[in-house]
Amino acid sequence: MGGVPAKAVDPAEMRAAVEAVLPWLRGEADQPERPVLAAAVRLSLRTLEQIAPGRSVEVRVPPFAAVQCVEGPRHTRGTPPNVVETDARTWLELATGDLGWEDALAGARVTASGTRADLSPLLPVVRF
Repeated sequence: MGGVPAKAVDPAEMRAAVEAVLPWLRGEADQPERPVLAAAVRLSLRTLEQIAPGRSVEVRVPPFAAVQCVEGPRHTRGTPPNVVETDARTWLELATGDLGWEDALAGARVTASGTRADLSPLLPVVRF
């Protein structure tokens, strides 16, 4: 990556990718195929990265993607001091506003460590 900015996310493409998984998020359909789910996670995470550029927080949604975002001290080696990690469903519920940050933390659906790891001011990244 070496300082080369990531290609900007097309908002319409991200919205369509997330919209494709909404029936699953709302309990109206089975889990989508892996490529469909991966696109929704990756594009919504990259949107977060665009909304809050920086390298002080790493947001991980294994096995699909991880991004660094939020202004502040840049992390260069080892485990970042500010890490947010969750599963695909929880991330997408947070990204769409179907789940609040505090509820996700209280329900142990997301782990957040570090002083900058509160994503609540940045969520949701898309509304339906």
